[in-house]
Amino acid sequence: MKKYLVLLMGILMCGLSSCLISYKFNGSSIDYTKIKTITIDEFPNQAPLVYPTLSAEFTEALRDEFSQKTRLNFVTDNGDLQIQGAIIGYDISSMSVSTSGESMDTKLSMTIKVKFTNKVNPSENFEENFTAYQVFSNASTINQVQDELNKLIMDDIISQIFNRTVANW
Repeated sequence: MKKYLVLLMGILMCGLSSCLISYKFNGSSIDYTKIKTITIDEFPNQAPLVYPTLSAEFTEALRDEFSQKTRLNFVTDNGDLQIQGAIIGYDISSMSVSTSGESMDTKLSMTIKVKFTNKVNPSENFEENFTAYQVFSNASTINQVQDELNKLIMDDIISQIFNRTVANW
């Protein structure tokens, strides 16, 4: 009886292993047999309000995202996938006003213009703006919260760019 049970378990295991379902938890849907390289150019800061380190921080964070979540090789130019763009908006604006006329909450927003080129599948090419923002209380000054808010905003925009370029959700 034990022999039949072991034989049945072996057959089931072989049968189940042939019905393999593959899930990718990094979110990308890249065909690595066709797409092997990526170029991510520097994103210059062209916004009217300039935060000096924003360009370098954003570009590096975007490159890190693709480095951690894909197996693409980075090349300085002419990659199978190419991402170019600029920081075109970096704004601080009042969100709500108290009864005395003072601003209570402030919104920090960032807009990134992206040009995406897929040399393997040109139908996926696009030019699009990506925007994100964070609201903070005026109990803090922009200088106190700017670095933390910039990181949150950049994480949001980079996630949007990653999903739009290679996740194909």
